Amino acid sequence: MSETYINKRLSHCVYIIILFMMIIASASAQTGKNSDSDKTYPPGSAWTLSWPLGTHVESTMDTVLYNYQRQFVTSMTSDAWASTGQFTGPAINMIYFDRPAETPFYFDNALSYWLPTFDKQKFYNVFIPYTQLSYNMGYGTENRTDHLKAVFAGNVNRKIGIGAWIDYPYTKGSYAEQAAKGLGFGFSGYYTGDRYEMQAFYNHYNHLNKENGGITNDLYITDPAELQGGVNSIEPKSIPVNLTAAHSRLVGSQLYMSHAYKVGFWQDNTQPEDTVERREYVPVTKFVYTFDWKDNSHLFLNQNPGEASKFWKNTYFNLSETRDEASWWSVSNTVGIEMIEGFRKWAKFGIAAYATYEIDRYSYNVLGMDTAAEGGGEDDSPEVSVDTETPDDGSLAQTPAGYESFLRRTRNRLWVGGRIEKTRGTAIRYAADARFGLLGDAIGDIDVRGEMETKFRLGKDTVCINANGFFRNIEPNYMLDHYVGNHFIWNNDFGKIRSFRAEGRLSIPWTRTELRVGVENVQNQIYFDSDCMPRQYGGNVQVFSAAIEQKLRFGIWNWNNTVTYQKTSDSSITPLPKLSVYSNMFLYFHAFRALTVQIGFDVDWYTKYTGLAYQPATMTFHSQGADAVKVGNFINSNVYLTCKLYKVRFFVMCSHLNQGWFSKDYFSLPHYPVDPRQFRLGLSIDFAN
Repeated sequence: MSETYINKRLSHCVYIIILFMMIIASASAQTGKNSDSDKTYPPGSAWTLSWPLGTHVESTMDTVLYNYQRQFVTSMTSDAWASTGQFTGPAINMIYFDRPAETPFYFDNALSYWLPTFDKQKFYNVFIPYTQLSYNMGYGTENRTDHLKAVFAGNVNRKIGIGAWIDYPYTKGSYAEQAAKGLGFGFSGYYTGDRYEMQAFYNHYNHLNKENGGITNDLYITDPAELQGGVNSIEPKSIPVNLTAAHSRLVGSQLYMSHAYKVGFWQDNTQPEDTVERREYVPVTKFVYTFDWKDNSHLFLNQNPGEASKFWKNTYFNLSETRDEASWWSVSNTVGIEMIEGFRKWAKFGIAAYATYEIDRYSYNVLGMDTAAEGGGEDDSPEVSVDTETPDDGSLAQTPAGYESFLRRTRNRLWVGGRIEKTRGTAIRYAADARFGLLGDAIGDIDVRGEMETKFRLGKDTVCINANGFFRNIEPNYMLDHYVGNHFIWNNDFGKIRSFRAEGRLSIPWTRTELRVGVENVQNQIYFDSDCMPRQYGGNVQVFSAAIEQKLRFGIWNWNNTVTYQKTSDSSITPLPKLSVYSNMFLYFHAFRALTVQIGFDVDWYTKYTGLAYQPATMTFHSQGADAVKVGNFINSNVYLTCKLYKVRFFVMCSHLNQGWFSKDYFSLPHYPVDPRQFRLGLSIDFAN
């Protein structure tokens, strides 16, 4: 028996022992309380921030039991999730209205679900220190997956709070050359005084993914006997892939600070039962300053020239090795003034005005390129033609002229904007924000967003209606206009992208029904064509979506269903599955007074469509060419047991239980099959110190 085998088995035993020790320790801490710890503390609260003034947006703490296990199954990240199959790997949400906004550093879009962002950053106000430790494991020697995450929050007093988090996902991958790992961490703090208020956070991440370019032949999944002389099975790790020496690394950091000084007055707030006079400071006007710094980099490596010549159409700088580097940093400063809602009865809403100045810089570096060429200033380079191919004799393709001028580019931009919002009251709440570009590439930019919510009584319950939308006329992402790599070079002059969206949501609690309808029109949309090059479509593309979520319950039996219908006016530019379904049937009950149990199985399915393909060198999703293949129309089912004991959540599950039962065509991206069947377990403990 080899030493490696023994070490693996010992590590598995250690993991299991640690899990049980954590469960026992947490349960003992809950049941073995002394008289001093019997005191009941109010639950903590959490909030995120709105851009750009750092206004609080109410949020939740991650303690919910329902479907806790689902977040560990890559293919279940959304009801239609197209990915390379890797845990913490590149992916795109095919539910159009659930896609996040694109980031200035375009490479981040493929991993946006795994990366810390401004919208995800939470601040906590807790009465006792709070620590949440989570660990998930996908069992297997060759396809092991682990995810360790910890969150800490604590208050110095009622005005000062601090927080920290760390996130470490790791996978060997289910197929060859699919290993991936990431490390993220962050710190946060706030001070909420009567006059001065501050909130700040720093986040950092480092993600490394192997890029295999997909499997070489889909028949290894759909009909392996045809390729293996009648042998009808093959180990996933044995399936040949297009790339065996390619890697992508994303590194990023963000430092954000929001400072506010409030001017107001003191008023008496003594209640009739109080014996001591109480005074309360009522803010009227708030002066705000925010600072936001970001630093991002991307590295793509490939060290197998033979595979490169088959996989990529062009090679411009180095035939033996690819090393593409791209970086971006940004510093933005915002100053604003706000009249605060509710300081008098007649002040029914808050109103604010602000100005944001940003300076940022993009740069590219490619192995084999003459790095003495420096760019800067305005883009006066000639149009770059990329209709070249690597010659058959193995020499380099002709390098397009003019790329030197945009290897480095520094930009200055200025926006002014305003915001109006009403966050109090039950009849109606609303918020609207508009900003306009005045300087640099932002000249002529318009970004108007708004949302509204109303609640009203109907029978014995409350119905909620929410509407939101936006109108944008904005400059395209810089990296869609200018890019230099060993296999791709482009220099575009795209026009502004104009988009309009309107979306409504109706929630009916007593029937446990939620309806959502949305429509979006995009003019001058930019997409990646079958050559993986960005193109701008001058016409209009419309997307319509309607979804219904219906929950049924009879005693402990539950059946939750979500059905989403999508229609795009041009599927070659914006391909989407027309219909997607998520169904979850489970028993939900309490046992032994302290144990909450959810046991059941869920199913995910969406219609077959001509899906997007994935390009590893640029981490982009592009349309397919003449040999386009369709993906979808396969069932992905999981069976699970999820429990909560005091402040401990844990699950055991078998993901993709039905692998090969109904269809072997389980691809979410062309040539990228989803994970095969796997046993998984997870644990999350909230330590209240």
